[in-house]
Amino acid sequence: MPRKKSRLERLLSFNQHRKRWGAGRHAQPVTDTEILKTKIIDGDQPVQTRGSEKSLDLHLVNLRREFSGQPELVFHHARLIVLIRREFQLPDTFLQFRTLWEAEGEFLCEHLNLRWLISAADTFADHDPDPANRAIAILISTLVNTVKIYETERVLADPAPAPLSSDKVALVQRELVPLFSGLSCFTIGTDDTWRNTRWRLDPLMARGPVGMILKTVFDRLQDEDTAFHRLKELHQRERTGWWSQ
Repeated sequence: MPRKKSRLERLLSFNQHRKRWGAGRHAQPVTDTEILKTKIIDGDQPVQTRGSEKSLDLHLVNLRREFSGQPELVFHHARLIVLIRREFQLPDTFLQFRTLWEAEGEFLCEHLNLRWLISAADTFADHDPDPANRAIAILISTLVNTVKIYETERVLADPAPAPLSSDKVALVQRELVPLFSGLSCFTIGTDDTWRNTRWRLDPLMARGPVGMILKTVFDRLQDEDTAFHRLKELHQRERTGWWSQ
């Protein structure tokens, strides 16, 4: 595994300086978020960016297209994350980011997709001074990236994964089916594993902006085409349900 560069190495890196060039033009604080919540970004179909340009100006132009038809505030949020990732005036820029989440967390949770909710969580994980907030943020990122790993394997399977076998579903309901290292299959329909996990997560979900992101992400994973949703559809025992009502 490659070593992460030190802060001093990044400070002295010409590439990092090049990626921050012109950042001051994009770092003006926002004083009235209400205006940005109602102003809609012009454009046709949104185009998701892949990777990033060395030029900050060009990267933000491309990124803006990703938010076509959405409120200006969600692009402002993305712009702050870009500036933080490029380490432009980190203390001040992260303060803007955190203040935005404290003021407009509900709006952001409603309008951001999972990609940007995880980017927000990663930003809290990297820069929030509170160790508890950083731990919750890492939990959010780990949860979604785990789903991303196995769903990627599923999409790339050739032939595509077959529907669940009713015989095998019945099998795990009758007996323990081993997986690896002492783990066994989830008992589809009745298992309380995720209900108990959700109870442990609930206090964290009530903890400020990062808790709000955790709850939003967890709820979204139950509704998108993930294993959580697919198994939720087969769950029968109401008292062991793990999703929000």
